[in-house]
Amino acid sequence: MQDATHAFVLNSEAAKPIIMIDSPRIPNADRPAAAPPGGPPLTCDQRTDEQLMAAFARGSQDAFTELFLRYRQPLFGFFRRRVGDQGHAEELTQETFLAVLRAANRYQACALFRTYLYAIGFKILHAHRRKMAFRDLFHGTQQEGREPAAPGGLDVEVLLRQAIGKLEELDREILMLREFEQLSYAEIAEVLALPINTVRSRLFRARMALHELLAAPASKSPAPERAATEERA
Repeated sequence: MQDATHAFVLNSEAAKPIIMIDSPRIPNADRPAAAPPGGPPLTCDQRTDEQLMAAFARGSQDAFTELFLRYRQPLFGFFRRRVGDQGHAEELTQETFLAVLRAANRYQACALFRTYLYAIGFKILHAHRRKMAFRDLFHGTQQEGREPAAPGGLDVEVLLRQAIGKLEELDREILMLREFEQLSYAEIAEVLALPINTVRSRLFRARMALHELLAAPASKSPAPERAATEERA
């Protein structure tokens, strides 16, 4: 497991400055994980995310490695659904973990680690979008979009991506955080700095709008594809 951390750190010399996220403390989250009575100490893979991050802040490289292995693919998926280039998604994933890595000595036990992680990811994503918009404006090129649709007729995944892309930006982000990242209402509210009631109402509106967007192309598609599309929505 140490090899994964070492390889990650050795290839991270060009990381950008750290983006810190302030979150409310979780009582006792920074205490070492207690072993079962009469049993051996908990291993890294038995600890919660918050216990692992607290352990890493105290110097445990194995704890960071376990967090990296838990969230590498989910975080890559988070970026891949929001940027059009796979290479950019990989770079943003690495940049987010580096922000966590290099901020460890200032970490305090925060509300759920994944909330902390995705909040950092969102700030890095916004910085990337600003950079791409400036580059496109300067060079007169078109801003990168999402992954292009695969040729060859209607596809459920293609229809879903296209419909989600037509939602208002905030509604789209709330829907994706809920459906893809599986964040709770409270976590989404914290990541996006919104009241929780706003999250609930915007999510309901996004789902209704998505249903309407899917209904038009689905009505022209064969019955099995239409059923599958509506089920995904």
